[in-house]
Amino acid sequence: MQPAVEKKNPHFNRASESTAGFARHPPAGGGKLIVLTAPLTETIDHAGFFIQMALASIPQWLEFVLNRKYPKWREVECNEDGTARYMPAGVRVLEKSLLREFTADEVAACFPDDLDKFVGPDTRVVAVSTHNPLGVTFAAGVYTSIYGSSKEPLNSIYTRVMFNKIKSSPYRKNFQVIVGGSGGWQIAQNNAFEELGVDCVAEGRSESRDTLALFQKAIAGEALPRKINLAHPTSRDAILFPDKRTTFGVVEMTTGCGRRCQFCVPDLNPQIDLPKGRIMDAVRANVREGNKLISLATEDMFIWGQVRTDTPFFFPNREALVDLYTEIVNTPGVEQHLLSHCTMAPFVVDPELIRQLSEVLLPKSPIHLPRLSNHPQKKALVPLIGLETGSVRMARQIMPSKGIPFSIEDWPSIVLEGLSVANQNNWFPMMTLMIGNPGETDQDVRETLDLVYEMDRRGLFAFLVPSIFTPLHDTRMEHQTGVTRTRQLSPLQWQLMMKCWKHNLRPGQYSWWGPLAWRAGSVFMWLYRLRKLNGPNFTWPLMMFAGVAPERVLERVGKIHVGKPLLTKSRRGLIATLRPNYLKYLRSDNGDLPEEFSGEGLLNQSQMDPVPGGQRLKVLT
Repeated sequence: MQPAVEKKNPHFNRASESTAGFARHPPAGGGKLIVLTAPLTETIDHAGFFIQMALASIPQWLEFVLNRKYPKWREVECNEDGTARYMPAGVRVLEKSLLREFTADEVAACFPDDLDKFVGPDTRVVAVSTHNPLGVTFAAGVYTSIYGSSKEPLNSIYTRVMFNKIKSSPYRKNFQVIVGGSGGWQIAQNNAFEELGVDCVAEGRSESRDTLALFQKAIAGEALPRKINLAHPTSRDAILFPDKRTTFGVVEMTTGCGRRCQFCVPDLNPQIDLPKGRIMDAVRANVREGNKLISLATEDMFIWGQVRTDTPFFFPNREALVDLYTEIVNTPGVEQHLLSHCTMAPFVVDPELIRQLSEVLLPKSPIHLPRLSNHPQKKALVPLIGLETGSVRMARQIMPSKGIPFSIEDWPSIVLEGLSVANQNNWFPMMTLMIGNPGETDQDVRETLDLVYEMDRRGLFAFLVPSIFTPLHDTRMEHQTGVTRTRQLSPLQWQLMMKCWKHNLRPGQYSWWGPLAWRAGSVFMWLYRLRKLNGPNFTWPLMMFAGVAPERVLERVGKIHVGKPLLTKSRRGLIATLRPNYLKYLRSDNGDLPEEFSGEGLLNQSQMDPVPGGQRLKVLT
């Protein structure tokens, strides 16, 4: 980690103002003291759930596709005073944090197009939250470089528009620009401070008292560090919940994960599950301000209710989870609910939990998958799950605890058995894969292809989202190097990427002309642009994707690898591999326990998963 460097703001001319004296006098007609904002592409929540994924991935020249599908996606809602009616959860938490020290008249959160209404001669700080300012997160640069001439996705372009607007403000000499959010590291790592007009990048949680000190320094015109790390809360009581509407109704559920994957930033945070009562307060606040959609933010929903208990966190607390989600979806005004992140192993550990959650959550899901779902209304649940690789060797290297309580040596079996449970209950996860990891070999890619082909062979389905390895800052793989550009991908790596997207198209091709259109369009794009952009290794994987020839024919002529059938363990076989001291945490109503295990060692329900009103649930609330 680079040391923080103090940087003088060359434009700031109010260094003589005292923090206390200025902060205690709200501006009258001269702009807000502190203005909070975020890129338009990260604030909208009305055009559709998947639009933000598209905005983070596709190049500018494909914007017309979104304009046709969502013609009003740029339209946003404001309060009577012009402030934003909804903002990303991170902005709302920062706002709540600042209101511990400043008054509501001194702080305003607005959309980028409304900055001129709030930035004035009395403004001293413009704070920006951004997720992907330079377009270098997982997946983002991959698809822009595949289908476009620029590596910048739309989200990055709109972010630059916002920063240019801030830079060109006639009052720029009066205020300092502080950037936070999960994408701040991109500015620091690429030294884009001057380019974007940023004075300081703040990484970490805004609940930290260091946040208030930073803003006080900025208001006083003092020098700010180029980069500052803000401490993460270590207890649930220290985490703030916003009492205003958030984009997509995001309410924080947990922090951290505990599985210690080498490439993951959030897993470095303390593992905390947040109190049910405060979660519900935030849910009701969203509903009160007109939000009909709720989504709980988490790195793994299944650890909630089991952190710092006598039961290992990777054995879910069934009753607590079902109780929480039941109360959320039954809250008056909540019409829709979206799942966030989770992991695959709990699907194998407790299939009955998945069945019960399905009964609770499916009626409020906004996602319909007619070709996949057996729900009466064809509804489906689509959580985000990290698959990352099908290679046991690679999994052992980058995510050795991903499958706990099972061994990572059984990772393909865990994925297939878990996905089987998921699909049976109308869960069709969006699963990420990383291509081009440091040290990845052709054999590793073949094993991942084997897993994808095995999903098809067994009739299982997940949306597979491949991306090129990105060495995220502060992770254990920060300084490792893998594939950095799509032209560096090998033929097998290209095949894996295109096979994933061929797999993903299955549920969307309703008509006879659908596959034909994809084939013709793919070949046209290859002739027009893609063969030059992505190099010769892209040709035959693209032909496979387009269905120009049967895959078996392409395999016989040595152009692709058709996955080999996998011999995997069943759920019973996986349970048989568990350490003996783990067996007591399994629920007998799921079956598949070893025959020699009588069940006498199992914890009964009151010991393991308390019903509402029980001792552990009381702690959570």
